Formats: sequence, C-alpha cells, structure tokens
Amino acid sequence: MRLTDVTARIAVLASGGGTNLQAILDHFAALGPGAPGRVVVVASDRAQAGALDRARRAGLAAVHLAPNTRDQDLERLLEQYRIDLIALAGYLRLVPPSVTRAYAERIVNVHPALLPAFGGQGMYGRHVHEAVLSSGAKESGATVHIVNEVFDSGRILAQERVPVMPQDTPDTLAARVLAVEHRLYPRVIEELCRRLRAK
Repeated sequence: MRLTDVTARIAVLASGGGTNLQAILDHFAALGPGAPGRVVVVASDRAQAGALDRARRAGLAAVHLAPNTRDQDLERLLEQYRIDLIALAGYLRLVPPSVTRAYAERIVNVHPALLPAFGGQGMYGRHVHEAVLSSGAKESGATVHIVNEVFDSGRILAQERVPVMPQDTPDTLAARVLAVEHRLYPRVIEELCRRLRAK
C-alpha cells in the first residue's frame, strides 16, 4: 500500500463524547510537524455525539452517518478523504464487511477490558466494567486490536493492565481503564502510522 500523502491520513469513528479522539488529537499535535499521521475526518452514527463537536473545534471535518445509508456513506467518506488508517474510538456499530476487507489490518479499536475476556456484541462501556466486577476478576485494563468482521475478535496489538480494587464501582474502574486507554491507544496508532509510511 502506498500512502496518498506524506503522513498517514486517519479517520476516527466515534459514537460518544470523544475522549479517546481527543487523546489521539493531543498526542499527534505534541509530535509536531514530524508526526507520522494526522486525523482528517471524524464520523459518527450519532448526530449529537460529542466527538463531532470536538472535531469541529479542532477544525476537522465532522460527519454524521445517517442510519439508512450508514454503510454506503462510510465507504464513500473513506474514499473521499483518501484514508489510510481507521481508528474506532467508542464506535458502537459493527464496521461493514466491505470496509473491513478493503482496510484489512488498517482498522483499529480500543476496548476497555483485557480481551479476549469481556468482549463481543453488547460488551461496551459500563456493561464491560459491570461484567468485570461481577466476575471477581483481580485486574482489568485496555486492549488495542485490529478490527475484523466479528466484534472484538481481531488480532491484539497491545494491552495494559490495571488492578481491580475491592471498593471499585463500574465508574471508578471505568475511570482507571480510560486513563490507560488515553495513554496506550495514541501510541499504538502512531506506531501503525510509522509502519504505513515505511511501506
């Protein structure tokens, strides 16, 4: 694959407030002119997603993917912006097979648990942390993985662990894991961009 730009062009897909998006933007901004990638478009399945507001404030294209045409619109969007790498940041929809095939090994996601445990359809956000606590697990963490056609089943790229404390609630555990996500995810995306640029 040859990059269409000097740096890898990143699309971020998000459904919520976009704190992982912000972590990515801040990380690449801190790298300065030598950054190996840059976010060029943010898309969401929710018109009111905070991630879209963050994108607009950053001067980025912010696109709502309408329910009836979401898959087709996503394909067109990725082509329009000549995307090299797709990062899911709290995106709650299954990426269509046409996209996972076209961008094989170039779609990544961060999951708020240590996959393969506590993954799969319906396992997102608070549901994950409730399941971790209910299981009696002594640790949790964040996993960055390649996205394929099955929720949370792609190749694991990196993990970072956090302890589960006896007094934890879903909210306190979520906050601890999210802090790890914000450190880990941008670093993995940076490395993937460097690899893409080297090809």
